[in-house]
Formats: sequence, C-alpha cells, structure tokens
Amino acid sequence: MRGFDWNDLRFFLTIARTGKLTSAARQLDVDHTTVSRRIGALEDNLKATLFERSPQGYKLTQAGERLMRHAEVMEAAAHQASSEISDADLDLSGAIRIGAPDGFGSIFLAPRLWELCRQHPGLDVDLVAMPRQFSLSKREADMAIVLARPAAGRLKARKLTDYVLGLFASPEYLARRPAINESADLKQHRLIGYIDDLIFTPELDYLPLIEKDLKANFASTNLIAQLNATRAGAGVCVLPHFVTAGIPDLVPVLPRDVRIVRTFWLITHADLAPMLRIRVTSDFIAEEVQKARSLFMPDA
Repeated sequence: MRGFDWNDLRFFLTIARTGKLTSAARQLDVDHTTVSRRIGALEDNLKATLFERSPQGYKLTQAGERLMRHAEVMEAAAHQASSEISDADLDLSGAIRIGAPDGFGSIFLAPRLWELCRQHPGLDVDLVAMPRQFSLSKREADMAIVLARPAAGRLKARKLTDYVLGLFASPEYLARRPAINESADLKQHRLIGYIDDLIFTPELDYLPLIEKDLKANFASTNLIAQLNATRAGAGVCVLPHFVTAGIPDLVPVLPRDVRIVRTFWLITHADLAPMLRIRVTSDFIAEEVQKARSLFMPDA
C-alpha cells in the first residue's frame, strides 16, 4: 500500500457513478485533468486497470467492480463516523441535495425550506425540482421525493402522504366550450397533460384512467407549464389539489367522478441515512407535509 492515497477513492467513486470525466470533475469542483491524473495514480498504485475508456465515457472493468464494493464500504464507514461526530456536538453543517418532482419541489417545498436554512445556517441546501428519476446510488441527490416506493436497492423509504388529483379548467375556457357532464364529454374538449413518450414514471399517466382514448392536445413534461396553460384557458388538465389550492381562476371539473390518489415517498440511501443532516432534513420535510395534510387530502 506504499504510495496509496485514500483520497483517490473519492475520485474513483465519482467517476464510477457518473461515467463521465467532465461530470465527475464538476461534482468534485476540480478540472478534468485532475480527475484523470488521480485515477491514473490509483491504477498505478493498485497495478490494475479500473476503467475501460471510450468516447462514450468510463466503464468499470472487473477489477474496478471489485474495488467499487470495497470503496462503498469505506465511504459508508466515513459517513457513519462523520454522523457520530456531528451528533456529538450537534453541529449541523455541510451540503444536502434534495431531488423532487417539479410540482412538489417548486410549489410546496421551496417556500418552506427557508425555515430549515434559518434553523441551521451552516446547512447548504440544493433543491433539484425536475420531472425525472433520481439515482441515489450515483449520488445525483442525497434524498429524493418519488411517486413509487423503490422495490430494489440499498434505499430507505418513508411514506410522506397520499395526495389527491382532479380535473381543473379556467372559468373562461368552460364558458366558451360545451358542458362537461360526464367523462365521455371530455372527448369534445382540449386536454392538457404529459408528453406520452417522456413520462418518467407510470404514476403520471392519468388520462387513460379517466376515459379510454383521451389524448392531450397540449402536452408538457413540466407540471408548472401545464398549470399555467390551464390558467390561461388552454384546456382541461389533471392537477394535484395541493397545486391548485388558493388559485381562484381554476375550477374543478367532474369532482365527484374524477378523483385520482397518488403517494409521495421520501427515499434516502442506506449509507447516508444515519447522517445527522440527512435525518434532520428528512424529519423537517415529513413534519411540513404532515402540517399541510389538508392541502394534499382536502376531503380526508
């Protein structure tokens, strides 16, 4: 082990998870030549080729996969040590990245995270509010809010809440279009929804649940874009009640017939879950959701 630098494992893990030299460099806040040099030094010291290099990126070799298992164990031990020391002096500091769907992240969570930052000024918070899946194993986020409980992986899942969705439209749109008395009438209307081949999770595929052969005439991957289009009178849209609450220029459509229930889960990687800043942030989000339960389940 003479000449072996433990710190090189940080570089190894980051590039193994991202698969790209430039992406790893960005995450580590160094230039890509530094990452390349540290990986080369690690390979020289171990006398093994850890990655297959190609124009498409870096792929682990068999030796790299074996090292990956050991490196993740060492990373978990380092996180545990950090957590125990942090717990000892209750000094909550460092960075945390939260992945969330765009509606929950932008509309519900963003205005509430300031209180977490106020309570813990040493905490740096990144909120990635995007309609996508987050890979915690690749450290794209430290925790994520998702719509389906993960079935595999070293992940810990915590149910936050069920939430209700319904059909909404603007009064102006409804005034100039035929009446909607049953779900079949929606075929005569313009519908707003997700782009079929870009729906990132099947839990968002709402229209087939309402009526067969319904198709969005205006589609977007972004819930806030759908919300704004609905407010502008572009059509009828399935929206969560926590998003439409307090918006006077939206009215429910077929509220007795169309009631869709989904669930928000908070997931963390098992290696990070014991860390103080992960536990505190998880508890904060869960408490904020619980306090606002009537927003998510207005008829409960």
